[in-house]
Amino acid sequence: MTAISDTTAWFKSSHSGAGNDSCVEVAMLPGIVGVRDSVDPDGPKLAFTPTAWRELTTQIKNGGLA
Repeated sequence: MTAISDTTAWFKSSHSGAGNDSCVEVAMLPGIVGVRDSVDPDGPKLAFTPTAWRELTTQIKNGGLA
């Protein structure tokens, strides 16, 4: 599994509008999907397996998470 490093490339969601301060950024790495707060890029980062990330985003899209 690849580690998230200082050189990791992060991407903000296309659903994030200008001026929206509650956005996440995602990094697609071999074996993991990294997630961080775009307002606090030096703060904590989460790491998901690609399967767990797919399940999470599917639940969110379907309104399954509050």
